[in-house]
Amino acid sequence: MWMVVWRNSKGYTVSSWMMESLPVGTHSCGCQSLRHRAKLVVLTGGPGGGKSAILELARLYLCRHVVFVPEAASIVFGGGFPRVPGTAGLQAAQRAIFRIQREMEELARGNPEAGMVVCDRGTIDGLAYWPGKPDAFFKSAGTTMEAELKRYSAIVHIATPASSQQYQKNNIRHESLPQARKIDTRISELWAPHPHNHKVSSATDFIDKATVAIQILRDHLPKCCR
Repeated sequence: MWMVVWRNSKGYTVSSWMMESLPVGTHSCGCQSLRHRAKLVVLTGGPGGGKSAILELARLYLCRHVVFVPEAASIVFGGGFPRVPGTAGLQAAQRAIFRIQREMEELARGNPEAGMVVCDRGTIDGLAYWPGKPDAFFKSAGTTMEAELKRYSAIVHIATPASSQQYQKNNIRHESLPQARKIDTRISELWAPHPHNHKVSSATDFIDKATVAIQILRDHLPKCCR
């Protein structure tokens, strides 16, 4: 639980309203700092790559100064947002996902103890599912590709597995393996211009894959939290 700080014309005010924070890491790192400058790191990739499992492991391994932002698409579709076929339905869903993603990121950054915010996907991911030109996507969101890339300090891309034995669908994602790999390639292309873009390829041993991803996340922690 943490207090919310509001800024008005008279300065900053601490509200007495308390709210549940987003999930954080479980370990104490020994850092005594009460305030950090949070940076956003994206964990992304095509469907079935193992992001969710890696995020759960990261929570167990990383310290309490790491805040985790859940996948906005799971919140949207899991909350009953209609899956309407066709351009209008797909675009409406991606606009909703974008806005929820941005709000959750800002909420996480508002936690003064957060040294790093790990996001399950980033705002640019929506372009992989957007049925139209990229310019229309960013115009509807009131932003640009360049601005969204600059929001994030690093990208960790978890590749979709090549083998059907390693690929599993879920209640949110219904893509076949060929469709998932096509999305994975598209997401990789979208994030490619980012200067700190890390690719974690699909491995036979998932633990090896997860270990690499978590080590990359650890390398982007503030030095006081490593």
